[in-house]
Amino acid sequence: MSNPLVVVFTLSGFNATANYRGTLLSLTVLTYCVILLVNVCLILTIVLDKTLHEPMYICLCNLCVNGIYGTVAFYPKFASDLLSDIQVISYVGCFLQYFVIYSYATIDFSILALMAYDRYVAICHPLKYHSIMSTRRTAAFVCLTWLVPLGCEVIVVSLTSTLDLCGSQIKKLYCENWAVVKLACSSTMANNIVGLLVISFYNGHVVFILSSYVRVVKAALSSRDSMRKFTQTCVPHLLCLINVTAALLFDTMYSRYGSMSVPQNVRNFMAIQFLMLPPLLNPIIYGLILTKIRTRVIALCLMAGQRIKLSLKV
Repeated sequence: MSNPLVVVFTLSGFNATANYRGTLLSLTVLTYCVILLVNVCLILTIVLDKTLHEPMYICLCNLCVNGIYGTVAFYPKFASDLLSDIQVISYVGCFLQYFVIYSYATIDFSILALMAYDRYVAICHPLKYHSIMSTRRTAAFVCLTWLVPLGCEVIVVSLTSTLDLCGSQIKKLYCENWAVVKLACSSTMANNIVGLLVISFYNGHVVFILSSYVRVVKAALSSRDSMRKFTQTCVPHLLCLINVTAALLFDTMYSRYGSMSVPQNVRNFMAIQFLMLPPLLNPIIYGLILTKIRTRVIALCLMAGQRIKLSLKV
């Protein structure tokens, strides 16, 4: 990160929020608190209950951890900017923010791909499931779902940090790689190529997930037990996939090809969808649909309520 000309970036997306920052701040704090609550609740439920130490629930736990990881780079900074008269971010802080935010997005796809593979093995090859999805292999897969996306984002950040920038105004609510690349006054061909390769790589994840579910559906139709497994465990996964894919697709496509004639408020909403909807809805979807998770969460809440009553009596 050697460019000495730009010390701070200005986040001009906040210009459209001047008339309702108080309301937006209240909603931001509420949303962030709910995200933390539902994700931490699901993580604790899975960690504390040994019967949930299975590949699918381990992946779900990682999905929730990733939701917290991604949102921590956005919500605290966003809330402080709503309280401030000037919305700026340092050069290093900008790169750190979009590294965390976009590695969160790609980790989400990796975890969803692993969950699709897990369901494919469980339904299409049930007799081989425990040998294929062993504890050691599951741990290795989970590590890869984190290390590969982090490695991709390190390459993206490294390339962007070498650019000479001719501007400092980012027309969004947070720092984003393509918004910084647009400010360059040197060649961005390498950034474009690497960016398209990364997008293609994770589009490949979506194709892999969909092809896995085509096979799963075919297998599920052959028996009532397989159909029950599909309904209970695969439907929430597909809902989460649609959720994160649609939200991220809006942001990625608009960042690269969107028209500036679209109102800033609409652009702002499109930009924060994947930071708001997936981390909020994913644990809720799984918590409501998966019976084992739902019953464990209810039991955990009841135990906590009883302990609070006992402590109040004392």
